[in-house]
Amino acid sequence: MNEANQTAMTEYVLLGLHEHHDVEVVLFVLCLGIYSVNLLGNSLLIGLNILDPHLHHPMYFLLSNLSLMDICGTSSFVPLMLVNFLKTQRTISFPSCALQLYLTLALGSTECLLLAVMAYDRYIAICQPLRYPLLMSGQTCMQMAVLSWGTGFANSLLQSILVWRLPFCGHNVINHFFCEILAVLKLACGDISLNALTMMVATVVLTLAPLLLICLSYIFILAAILRVPSAAGRQKAFSTCSAHLTVVVIFYGTISFMYFKPKAKDPKLDKIIALFYGVVTPSLNPIIYSLRNAEVKAAAAALLGGRLLSRKASAFYCCSPSLSVNPG
Repeated sequence: MNEANQTAMTEYVLLGLHEHHDVEVVLFVLCLGIYSVNLLGNSLLIGLNILDPHLHHPMYFLLSNLSLMDICGTSSFVPLMLVNFLKTQRTISFPSCALQLYLTLALGSTECLLLAVMAYDRYIAICQPLRYPLLMSGQTCMQMAVLSWGTGFANSLLQSILVWRLPFCGHNVINHFFCEILAVLKLACGDISLNALTMMVATVVLTLAPLLLICLSYIFILAAILRVPSAAGRQKAFSTCSAHLTVVVIFYGTISFMYFKPKAKDPKLDKIIALFYGVVTPSLNPIIYSLRNAEVKAAAAALLGGRLLSRKASAFYCCSPSLSVNPG
């Protein structure tokens, strides 16, 4: 066989649902609306966290990181995907495909780690409130966020290098809406056992281990809440982590449904489910935190009332010489 290495490949064809253009038009409208909600909601959360001094503490700093990650993650593939929905010939250049694969994988890994860090923040706030200012100082919080981003991007770099070193033998039709790593690996005509091994290790370390830490954190949190004597106190303690817990359940619940459900008889259904996982889930985070968090709702009300804009915009809390810590 005459093997052509991926360096000779100049572009890839994204198959999508090319045989069902009417469905793609419907998906275009839905995804455009959801993506707009994602951009608006997450940008609003970041803006509120910057402008409102009451939100200058670790939980909201981590939430801003999550919002930024959601914006970057969807923006790495949704705009081009929306354009392709309206085109008959949907191609992507090799550099763009490589960048898209790298970013989607990196940001997905980073989200798992950020959710674990946010669970640790809630554990310290509820189980060790007196030590909260020390254990979740501005410097510590920044270091954990940087470590989460750095680990996610380092893992993606390794996975990308292992993917693009494979021979592709001239195959360039990707059966997906974007350059997703598993869809790209299906084009390879070489041995992908090393890729499978590294992806399995990365899944255990960057997906299952954070989930285990989140579960352990909430076991201790639940035990601490049950020891609170008053019902009002228990409700207040639980309300500080209910939004994060809801986001975790949706994030890992969707992943579990995607990868552990019986394989659909029609592969198009699997592609649509993967599409909505990548587009819908990030748009839910700002809605959940807005509806279930009193401080965020108060900041949004102040912004709408014009009171927040009248204050002097503050720098990010961790860049400020002083840190206002609100563990609860």
